[in-house]
Amino acid sequence: MTASRLSFSLAILIMVFGMAWGISMAISHNHETAPGHAHLNLLGWVSLFLMGLFYRGAAQLENSRAAIAQVLVWAIGSILLAAGVALIYSGVPSGEALAAVSSLVLFADMLLFAGLVFRSQARSSATSETAVPAE
Repeated sequence: MTASRLSFSLAILIMVFGMAWGISMAISHNHETAPGHAHLNLLGWVSLFLMGLFYRGAAQLENSRAAIAQVLVWAIGSILLAAGVALIYSGVPSGEALAAVSSLVLFADMLLFAGLVFRSQARSSATSETAVPAE
């Protein structure tokens, strides 16, 4: 599986779960976990979809183990952070540790993604220089 396909697939799964979570809050009239729901939608659905768009355009990274690992770590970290935030707002103190650790994991993973983006741009600019015909 390519990095973009994995990213798009996980984004859609997380979006469906996030929508179900939101509908559940609306039906129950209990919105105390809304911050966790928001984190899941933004970090899971939106960020993974945007990462998928990047990987789709960066052909040299599509099958890269680093890119695939980056997507997997991002998905797992996003789910754990959303759970931690939801626990915090539900009054469960142990949610703070989960949110803190998963935030650090996501930060490190974003540094990896940034490195992949910058490295990809450097490679593409080096290979995109076109020859000028002699006059």
